Amino acid sequence: MGPARLFPLLAALAALASAQRRSSISDRANLQYLFDRPVEPLYFAKGENEDVTFKLPPSYVPRRYQNKATELSNRFAGGTTIEVPAINVPDISLPMQLGRREHFSMFIPYHRRMARRLVEIFMGMRTYEDFMSAGIFCRERINPFLFSYAMSVAVLHRNDTRGVQLPLFAGRFPEKFFDGAIFSRAREETNLVNPGERIPLEIPLDWTGTDLDPEHRVAYFREDVGINLNHWAWHLVYPFDGPRNIVAKDRRGEIFYYFHQQIIARYNFERFSNRLGRVQRLLNWREPIEGGYFSKLDSLVASRVWPPRHAGARPSDINREDMQLNFDLADLERWRDRIYEAIHSGRLQRENGEFVRLDEVSGIDLLGNIMEASPPLSVNLNLYGDFHNLAHVALGLMHDPDHRHLETFSVVAEPTTAMRDPLFYRLHSFVDDVFHEHKRTLAPYTVQQLGFDGIQVASAQVQTQGLGRANELNTFWQVSDIDLSRGLDFAPRGPVFVRVTHLQHAPFSYRVQVRNSGAARTGTVRIFLAPRFDERGTPLTFREQRLLFIEMDKFQFNFQPGANTIERLSTASAVSVPYERTFRDTSVMPAQAGSPAQEQFNYCGCGWPQHMLVPRGSQEGLAADLFVMVSNYADDRVNPPPQPNSCSQGHSYCGIFNQPYPDRRPMGYPFDRNPRTNAQTLAQFLTPNMLVTPVTIRFFDEIRAPGNSTGIPVRRGRVTTK
Repeated sequence: MGPARLFPLLAALAALASAQRRSSISDRANLQYLFDRPVEPLYFAKGENEDVTFKLPPSYVPRRYQNKATELSNRFAGGTTIEVPAINVPDISLPMQLGRREHFSMFIPYHRRMARRLVEIFMGMRTYEDFMSAGIFCRERINPFLFSYAMSVAVLHRNDTRGVQLPLFAGRFPEKFFDGAIFSRAREETNLVNPGERIPLEIPLDWTGTDLDPEHRVAYFREDVGINLNHWAWHLVYPFDGPRNIVAKDRRGEIFYYFHQQIIARYNFERFSNRLGRVQRLLNWREPIEGGYFSKLDSLVASRVWPPRHAGARPSDINREDMQLNFDLADLERWRDRIYEAIHSGRLQRENGEFVRLDEVSGIDLLGNIMEASPPLSVNLNLYGDFHNLAHVALGLMHDPDHRHLETFSVVAEPTTAMRDPLFYRLHSFVDDVFHEHKRTLAPYTVQQLGFDGIQVASAQVQTQGLGRANELNTFWQVSDIDLSRGLDFAPRGPVFVRVTHLQHAPFSYRVQVRNSGAARTGTVRIFLAPRFDERGTPLTFREQRLLFIEMDKFQFNFQPGANTIERLSTASAVSVPYERTFRDTSVMPAQAGSPAQEQFNYCGCGWPQHMLVPRGSQEGLAADLFVMVSNYADDRVNPPPQPNSCSQGHSYCGIFNQPYPDRRPMGYPFDRNPRTNAQTLAQFLTPNMLVTPVTIRFFDEIRAPGNSTGIPVRRGRVTTK
């Protein structure tokens, strides 16, 4: 074959090969690259092997580099090329007002308006291709934190993106979860060691303080990666501001109440496990705050590190021009008093002057939406204000309320990091008590409302895997690895793992015996756990204990006439999400993009982390009460009932996506109201369809590898600061 015929053939083959290496922007799998390395431009090579390149229109390249658009596109080209079509993107001037290197928080109204606008833009794109193109345009111009929030909300709520992979948030923004000292070590590891030879970088358990500060005894709870991821995921699924069709979910205000009520109950359970008293409500906004908090979080994206909160700091009026934020402590106090007045009068006032009753069905939902101050859902934003969100902000700006030191807010003023600070729990203990002030105005449940005729719970026990005796739960420390390479901008590719130490429990199961003296019927099995004694070893009264019951599981069961045996694994809990959803490899998905399995994989990330399902307990054994109740499913059932393929795990705290909350009873039932007059003890409260079993939670102060719940520990003793 002569050269004249050879060269055109080679050119054609090259063109064919080039075409085969192009990827369509409509491929749902490409969306994950928009979350990869948030500061690196998209014209950088993406993917673990740097084999994906986005070819941007010149108008999409930021102005600083537009005269180099072609050069940049050619310089980083290689592997698969994704052609990005240019579209007319709506005005993004408002979201662009937040600097690229500033922190972002939905608690701040100015930031909230930017996020709402960006979510509206993303939700308004008529096709997936336009949505993808608009996202790429905005990614190169918008603050990375703001962009990630708005894009994540849109991905969860658009019909054409449900099930698209959302990379683990802790890997995208490790600065919000891990010791800042780890990042220089991570860059050293990625530059000097090949991916297959890298070792996990260990973060000690005690990396923010010592037990000289009593509050540090429960730092393992406050700083747990899974717990903080859960709080972030909950606020993505239940944003309080944005398009109404996204915000107005079934019983949204009530689930805000219940989710945070359970956080406080679980936190107090951990405090008793460590001989600490219940967290004290934040009642006086004019006094110095006892104790401080130093998060040790650094920043890879923002230009300012997270500031500490020193002991003795005092809240003050806020005047921050940089955040367009100006409010007084008197505003918080006035909104608080108006909410209390509404509770005691039994009604809320709408903006048009009309009143709406705070009844036993919808009252808690209305209160939740005014407490979190949801603009689309609050009955009167002007009257009842923005208490919860601006309370977080006021506490997060105590160190620089007027911006004289050019400091940003501390961790308590940002939803992703707020649960790290002990002050979060003092604030939410107060918020929780406001909700219970309303609950105390409601009539106690009658025996008829609590009972289930013909159903008797005969026995209940827990059995820990590998343990010969029943009714003992075992906890210990465990090490797990998380890949943070998606958050290391401008670093060599390949995974780089951090190794964290966290609480874990041995797998266990419930075994419940129920007698049914009637016909076949369906019941809802409700399982709760509560401490029996306070930090001093004093027995808790039932009025104290009922607010400390943590939900462990809830499920339906078909009862046949006669004796019925229920066996249920702890890993099937309706409260928690599996261990793999916190410590997961997001490069391995359960099914093809867009499938129902992937939708559940993403949405089911909202839920209490399975490894924190059981409180720590104590080495000598913490006494607790396991409460089992069977309620009548005919009174629990919602219409329409949840679809069988829906995500069920985690639904107690997160509901079911785009469906009614799967339980018609008030959240927290039967412990959400004061007991009836003749039920002054837990034993007196019980009806035949309930049973209480004493259990012991025994903690082993040793560290074990994943999957090693009963064998030889990796090492004994707590990890100490290095």
